[in-house]
Amino acid sequence: MLELNNRITLSNAQIDVLTVGEILIDMISDEYDDFNNGGFHRYFGGSPGNIAINVSKLGYKSSIITNVGNDSFGKFLLKKLKENGVNTDGVTLDDSKNTSMVVVSKSKKSPSFIAYRDADKNLKLTDKVKELVKQSKIVHFTSWPISYEPARSTTLEIIDIAKEQGKIISFDPNYRKVLWEKGHDGVKFIEELLSRVDIIKPSEDDAYHIFGEDTPEGYIKRFLDLGVKLVMLTLGKDGVIVSNGKEIIKVPTLATEVVDTTGAGDAFWSGFYAGLLKGKTIKESIMVGSAVSAYKLREVGAIADLPNINEIEKIYKV
Repeated sequence: MLELNNRITLSNAQIDVLTVGEILIDMISDEYDDFNNGGFHRYFGGSPGNIAINVSKLGYKSSIITNVGNDSFGKFLLKKLKENGVNTDGVTLDDSKNTSMVVVSKSKKSPSFIAYRDADKNLKLTDKVKELVKQSKIVHFTSWPISYEPARSTTLEIIDIAKEQGKIISFDPNYRKVLWEKGHDGVKFIEELLSRVDIIKPSEDDAYHIFGEDTPEGYIKRFLDLGVKLVMLTLGKDGVIVSNGKEIIKVPTLATEVVDTTGAGDAFWSGFYAGLLKGKTIKESIMVGSAVSAYKLREVGAIADLPNINEIEKIYKV
C-alpha cells in the first residue's frame, strides 16, 4: 500500500519521469468557450509532452516516448521539447503520418475540444524505447496511446517492461469515447488495465466518462476496487480527494486566479512528481502538485513559465 504519510521508494535510474503518448498542436481560441468568433493561436500540446516539459522546468530529468509527423508542426513540437531540456531520444518523426492537432476553447472550466488525430496513434516499440523505460524511475501514460493500434500494443509492452523493472506506473485516465477506436470497448479495456497501475489522477469529468454518474467517493472506490493503489480525484475549484483504500484526505485548491484551465491537470501531475522526486511524502507531494497547478492557471496555454520547484515551494508555502 502507498501510505499517504510515507515517501515512495523510487528505483535508481537516470531519467526521473518518462511520459508515453501524444504530443500535438493545441489551437486555442482567443475568446472564452467559443469556436465560432475570434481567432486561434498555436500552442504546444499533449498531456505527456506538457508533463515532460513541466518536470524539466521544475528541475528534474524527463523524457518522452511519442510519434509526430515529419512536418513543420512535428518539428516545432520537437524543438519545443529540446528547448525545455526534455530528452527526445524516444521521439519519432513519422514520414507516413501528419502531426496530430486539437482545437481547444479557452475556458475557466473544462475546455471543449475537437481532435484531429494521425501520427500520435502510430507509436511503435523499438529497442530505444525499451531502454528508455529501463532508465526511468516513473513511467506515465494517458488514455490516448491505448485508444488505437499500434500505439495500444506498444503501450502495453512498455507497461510490462516497467512492471518487470519495478518502476512506478502512473495513468491519466482521460478517456473520451469520441477519441477511441470504433468497435473497441475502451471502458472495459481501461477497467481491466487498472490492476497494473500504481497511481491515477482522474478529474471528475474523466471518472464520469468511464463510470457514469456517481459521487466523488463512489468514483474513488470504483477505481480502488479495480486494483489501483493510489487515486487522486481532482475536483477543480474544490481541490482534490486522495485515497489509498485505507486513508482518504481532501486537499483544497491553492489557486487564486484562473485565466485558462488548459494543462492544469498536467501541472498537478508535474508538481506531484517533483515532490516525490525531492523525497517528500505522498501527502506533501500532493500539496506541491496543487501549487504547480495554481501557478499554471494564471496563464493561457498548457505550458506555463514555471520556476524551479524550490521557488514554487516558497511562493505557495508548501
